[in-house]
Amino acid sequence: MQNNENKAALVSGANTGVGFQIAKALVENGYTVYVGSRDLQKGKTAAELLGKSAVPIQLDITDNGSVRTAVKTIEDETGYLTLLVNNAAVSHAGAPGRTMEEVLDSQRAGIVPVDVMKTVWETNVFGTLALTQACLPLLHKAAGARIVTVSSALGSLTINANPDNPYRSNFDAAYGASKTALNGIFLSLAIDLENTGIKVHLVSPGFTATALNNFQGTDSVEEGSREPVRVALAEDLPNGSFTGPAPFSGENNVLPW
Repeated sequence: MQNNENKAALVSGANTGVGFQIAKALVENGYTVYVGSRDLQKGKTAAELLGKSAVPIQLDITDNGSVRTAVKTIEDETGYLTLLVNNAAVSHAGAPGRTMEEVLDSQRAGIVPVDVMKTVWETNVFGTLALTQACLPLLHKAAGARIVTVSSALGSLTINANPDNPYRSNFDAAYGASKTALNGIFLSLAIDLENTGIKVHLVSPGFTATALNNFQGTDSVEEGSREPVRVALAEDLPNGSFTGPAPFSGENNVLPW
């Protein structure tokens, strides 16, 4: 059985925000962490801050060539992957500098350009699954391998169907619904892998102030990273879990689908 000293993790979008905090916790717990970043220089800067067991790696999950190269690098250097953390995501595909409210309003189902939806979903849904599929052979080679995907309570159909939810108007067709699709696909993956020993977990960081929401979230990145870090480090969670912080979660931080 592997100990933490020879566990290897890949974290996408690890050069900043929640991804950086997850990578930091993994390094502190003895993992070799591949710090995935679209901009390799930003990944190198992050890895220098994280320590010697952090390895920068260029990774754009919407670029099949980038994904193949990253996975081949990990295969050549370690031969396996203990943990994949799918953190990379985008909130919109429009003009920068807009407030979160302006972005969400522009992405309502009745008016959102389908091209914008496709761009957001290309990263949040299709790119995330493509990276995961590419990593599966390496995950199969590790004992107790896990896939942790950063989602959002905003993607919960149960929560958004409740008229008493004060945030339900934020459930847009581009970002929010992409997380619904992500949840469905990765629950499907959990079922697909349930007899393989690879566990699949979804986790919401809560309303965290990051670049995704123009830093308008109510929680600091450290606060918002607590649940993703807990899930990334935990090895005893049930396969197919979906958890997140209050106010929407219940016992054991479980979120409704």
